[in-house]
Amino acid sequence: MTVPSSDLDSHQIDPTATPETVAGEVASKSPTQLALSRLRKDKLTMISAVVVLLFMVAAIAAPFLVKFGVLDPYGTNTDLLDEFSYPIGKFGGMSGNHWLGLEPGIGRDALSRLWYGTTFSLFIAISATMIAMVLGVVLGIVSGAAGGWVDMVIGRIIDLTLAFPQTLMLLALSTVGLAFIRETVGIESQNSSAAIYVIVVLGIFGWTGIARIVRGQVLSIREREFVEAAKMMGASRRRIYFREILPNLWAPILVTFTLMMPAFVSAEAALSFLGIGIGEPTPTLGNVLTLSLSYADTEFLYFFFPALLIAIIVVSFNLLGDGVRDALDPKAQR
Repeated sequence: MTVPSSDLDSHQIDPTATPETVAGEVASKSPTQLALSRLRKDKLTMISAVVVLLFMVAAIAAPFLVKFGVLDPYGTNTDLLDEFSYPIGKFGGMSGNHWLGLEPGIGRDALSRLWYGTTFSLFIAISATMIAMVLGVVLGIVSGAAGGWVDMVIGRIIDLTLAFPQTLMLLALSTVGLAFIRETVGIESQNSSAAIYVIVVLGIFGWTGIARIVRGQVLSIREREFVEAAKMMGASRRRIYFREILPNLWAPILVTFTLMMPAFVSAEAALSFLGIGIGEPTPTLGNVLTLSLSYADTEFLYFFFPALLIAIIVVSFNLLGDGVRDALDPKAQR
């Protein structure tokens, strides 16, 4: 009995094992175990996963560190600024108390603002991604499984959504949208209403990609035997959609989630630059970077650190998404 080389390459096999033993070992592994095995062998993906995990832990810990006084993103240190409101000392005022220096003009701690800003940026990105994923997955499943006029209507909605330029819509509807949120939700804070507005709009305009991916997968899954068997047994549409079809879609959903997250992190930074989103004094990666642009010539490090942090987050999530995609699809080439 011979074992295909493609299966042998994806496992660590005992050299003393017989072909029969090897075949049994390969056959005993589930697709999930095979994917995890390939994922663990991809060093670049594992490094990216560790970096992403560190950012998530840091983002969760930041509010507690602020509460206990370890981080101080709002406190000013004007006594450490010169007569021109620039940090005293080399490298933007770096010291043992201010590892990344001070913010020119006000003297706030740069590390505290970046760390705390990561929490808000990732919260916005994750929330918008969840809205987009729920809309996209549900509508994609319904469109692909129902077919007919339902598929046609959802397809036209996708085309109509793609026809609207997302950034221009955010700018054009910002005044009306913020006022609507404050009146309906009862939120008086400008930053809170702005955060909700950005999350909702990014989610509403970001679901079309995952919907098309899910629809394409469902078109093939709905013809399989277990779906036909569920229909013959009288299963409801809801059960067929979400108990029979949905569990077979976790791979494209997971990959899309890891690739959509960095896109929304970049979108938040871009919207802050355009004046939409959370503003001062609450820090986000976007508004910290926007503020640092005014000092890019005189205090380069103050501009460099937020730009580098955004780049690391985006690249890490993208590499993790690519690695997960390759692990779930062994035929794909990095």
